[in-house]
Parts: sequence; C-alpha cells; structure tokens
Amino acid sequence: MGKDTGSGNETAGMVKKGTMFMVAGFALLIGFLAGVGFAVYRMPATGMVTEGREQPRHDLARLEQQVKETPDDPEAWSHLGHAYFDADEYDKAIAAYTRSLELAPDNPDILTDLGVMYRRSGRPDKAIAAFDQAIRVNPAHVQPRFNKGVVLFFDKHDHQGAFAAWQELLEIDPQFKAPDGQPLAVLLEQLRKEVAKEGVRN
Repeated sequence: MGKDTGSGNETAGMVKKGTMFMVAGFALLIGFLAGVGFAVYRMPATGMVTEGREQPRHDLARLEQQVKETPDDPEAWSHLGHAYFDADEYDKAIAAYTRSLELAPDNPDILTDLGVMYRRSGRPDKAIAAFDQAIRVNPAHVQPRFNKGVVLFFDKHDHQGAFAAWQELLEIDPQFKAPDGQPLAVLLEQLRKEVAKEGVRN
C-alpha cells in the first residue's frame, strides 16, 4: 500500500487510497448545527471493496491464508487489516495493522487506519496516539489531523484541542473539505460559535 500525503482535495465519497476519515454525527448533537454531518468514506486498497459493501468471506479467507504463506510481507498484513475493517472485526484489524507496522514501521496511512480502528473499538486515547504518530511521520498528512479533531471533539469532549487540530490542518490546506463536501473552515467557525453559546448558557 503506497504512502499517501493526503492532499485534502477529495470531494464527498472520494478519499485517497489507504486513508480513512472518521465519522462525526453533528446532527445527533443537540444544539450543534442541525442537519450538518460528517460521513465515513474510504478509498479501498487494491482488490478491496468500497465502504458500505459487504466484504466476501472467501476474500478474507484468502488473505488470511496469504499472511500464513508470507508472514513477513507488510503489504499482506495491511490488506488483511483492511478486510477485517470492512468486516467490522476491529480487534483483528488492529492486530493486522500492528503486525504490518512491525514489519514496515512509520507508514502514515496504516497508522491512520490503525487509529480509526482504535476509535471504533472504543479506545480514543490509543486512536489519538496513532494519529499523532502519523502526523510526526508526515506532517503534511491531513487525514490523521482531521481524525484527531473528531476524536478530541466527540470522544474526549476537548473542544479547544479539536479546534487546534483542525486549525493546524487548515494551515496546511486552507481549502480542505470535510467528507460531506463542506469546507472545514466554515464548519470550524460554526462550531466555535456554537461552543461559545453553550458555554454562555451553562
């Protein structure tokens, strides 16, 4: 799986290979931007299926057999991790991504995907750590910065930390758009206003 700098110019439904945007349900938060929502999008690795389509079980079996035959191939482990992701097998995906990183350390795309799986499995601190590592490896990689903001805002309830993460992203790519196609700069400004209003009311 090739490394991807993550330019941030993808439109809705189009995310670069090997990277992952995380879901954040704005419409589900009372008092926060009714009707606005982030969606999950993922460009599949070669031979994988798109988000929302069932991963054939025989493909999983084939990939599991492949890592048995080539246990030192990081690409095989990363593809298996993607398959487990599509099958909602989060812990297995984490194990596969971790093995891939043991064999080929500091791949920012795999670190980003690993962070998503940690978040999906209810481990936000580990998710943030994975995103931070991806950012250290490739400071221009926008996906882990976006995802870190999502985890900080929605899981850790650290609004200011989330705003800082998203602001740093905008300094890299001022035109960055959320997966639903809306400019992050606009959403960030709206969120700041809503958080300020909530603070005043409370």
